[in-house]
Amino acid sequence: MPTYHSMCPMNCHPTLCGMTVEVEDGKPVSIAGDGDNPDSRGFLCVRGRAASEIVGNDRRLLHPLVRANRKADNWRQAGWDEVLDVVAEKIAAVEPREVAFWTGHGLAVNDYGVGLKWQLIERLANLYGCQRWNPAMTCWGLGGFGLGLTGALETSTKEDMGASSNLILLWGANLPSQPNTARFLLAAKRRGAKILAVDVRETEATAQADETYLVRPGSDATLALALMNAIVAEGLVDRNFIARHSVGFEALAGHVRGYTPEWAEAKTGIAAQRIRALARDYATVAPAMVVIGGSSLHKGANGWMAARAISCLPALIGAFGKPGGGIGPRHGGVSTGRALNSIAARDRRKPGDYVPDQMPAISAAIRDGTVKVLLVLGSNMLSSFPDSRALARGLDSLDLTVGYDLFMTDTFRKHADIVLPATAWLEEVGAKATNTHLYLCDKAVEPAGEARPLDRLLRDLADRLGVEDYFPWADTEAALDAVIGHKATGHASVAGMRANGGRAALEISHVAYPDGRFSAPSGKIEFYSDRAAALGLPPLPMPTHADGDYPLALCQGRTIAHFHSFYDQSQALPSLARLNKGPEIWISPDDAAARGIENAQPVRVHNSRGEFDALARVTEKIRPGAVWMRDGWTVLNRLTSNRPAVPDNALDLFHFTVGQADYETYVDVAPGA
Repeated sequence: MPTYHSMCPMNCHPTLCGMTVEVEDGKPVSIAGDGDNPDSRGFLCVRGRAASEIVGNDRRLLHPLVRANRKADNWRQAGWDEVLDVVAEKIAAVEPREVAFWTGHGLAVNDYGVGLKWQLIERLANLYGCQRWNPAMTCWGLGGFGLGLTGALETSTKEDMGASSNLILLWGANLPSQPNTARFLLAAKRRGAKILAVDVRETEATAQADETYLVRPGSDATLALALMNAIVAEGLVDRNFIARHSVGFEALAGHVRGYTPEWAEAKTGIAAQRIRALARDYATVAPAMVVIGGSSLHKGANGWMAARAISCLPALIGAFGKPGGGIGPRHGGVSTGRALNSIAARDRRKPGDYVPDQMPAISAAIRDGTVKVLLVLGSNMLSSFPDSRALARGLDSLDLTVGYDLFMTDTFRKHADIVLPATAWLEEVGAKATNTHLYLCDKAVEPAGEARPLDRLLRDLADRLGVEDYFPWADTEAALDAVIGHKATGHASVAGMRANGGRAALEISHVAYPDGRFSAPSGKIEFYSDRAAALGLPPLPMPTHADGDYPLALCQGRTIAHFHSFYDQSQALPSLARLNKGPEIWISPDDAAARGIENAQPVRVHNSRGEFDALARVTEKIRPGAVWMRDGWTVLNRLTSNRPAVPDNALDLFHFTVGQADYETYVDVAPGA
């Protein structure tokens, strides 16, 4: 019975979990954790174990579907040639700049951290001259913006944390987002490391903490400034590191002088003496590592400022570049030395009037007719974009909307003209990368029904559109080899990984910035950022606080039983659907009592943008003044703000996209019907 190496088709970067797949008579008969995988060591969480339910799922899209009326559920089965001809004709009938690609995590199920599929999409867009927008803006990009202004983009590994950290500060970082980090967190704890956590609620991660600091939503930067104040005032800074490896310390020290813990107490909801204790612990229990959260930490007005302020802390105490110190694994972060090749043909992008990687601009372009043909690939766009009702009006006005995925989504049901069946992760060859290893996701079975891999779809479109030199490789494996054959991977190849247990070790440093050269123009940590000032942004970290027209700040995040809106918001996989029966909103006992709400009661969550129904979870695990629900539910984005989080002139500052809306959401909750 042949056994294939693969990876879990979820994207819990920077960890990711290995799988082995046994196949008999062309069908997988066993999908299990790969005990030899150096990242996961055989572990699969509930999401990974649910992956077997994709195979043979009767809700899979297995044939191209078309309909003449978006308002009717009258889909008919069609052939690939028919639908591709229609798509190509519609594209050819408009200007290239009126065609756009939007992609999501659904394309990266055997591709995350490598990005062959995204590069092939970008290559086609560059050579043809159409719009393409990077989905990192909905996820980690905005946090990266704040870290990048400081010069702290690279991260130390979970292995370094487990072996060397004596204090770990989890700041908005919850373990379900990167479950393999938990093993190393616990290893550090068994060694005696102190675990501290800052969050808006009690989470799976805070359950492992020695001390938890529940902060008011939106005030993370304020708390970080108060910590800086205490560290500087008490003389706990590393003067040698600051002198050699930073710029702007004197400006920062003067700036934070007024941001005392007493000043921050009312704004953060954390007592001044606890803020001082946190500052002392962080500055004196060495080495100390900060693990910064992903997208949920940075949703809100000036959300990037949290990462900007937090990333100054390791520099104050000289923790960067030392084993066990600095900033630990985060979603979207990479280890020092990690790199791959690009086949995206960015240097061949046709000149044009392109819509920037800015969520409000994208939504406007769909609404105002700038975009006429939209291909939504592996994404439930309504669950990704804020102010989704405005987006929906734009989707209704398009000449053609094409979807490509494993399952129907809300976006496809309501707005698509054509839906195409995607291949599952076992039905095509791919590769995924953590911060330490590159892994093969080998093809184990033939595609179900008429499902086709994305590269074939793109090649067929390119041929019909007359795009030259789009796919100069012999096959998918050769294209993948072109991406992964980098010196950082030891010039890995698909064939080489097959011969080596499905993996290749990356030539990286487990400690970020070991040479003291940081990711800023000065090569140093920039407490004061000239780049920020040139963009009209504050050059020093600034306090932030939460204010809204409604009394409750709505926060969002992850649970162990879901990831984004995968698999029709988890509803297509029975074991996950049982754990995700519908939107549930956490509310404190005080806030619930004031509104006459009891646990498990239907409620209506509303603000001026819209409303949705949910079930109340009355819990002391969230502080008064805040409510929380998991992300990915389409209804959530009816209530979120589509204001830009950064100005247009800041969008191209880094190699990754940062054009996120602020997602600010203040609501009230009332008893439902």
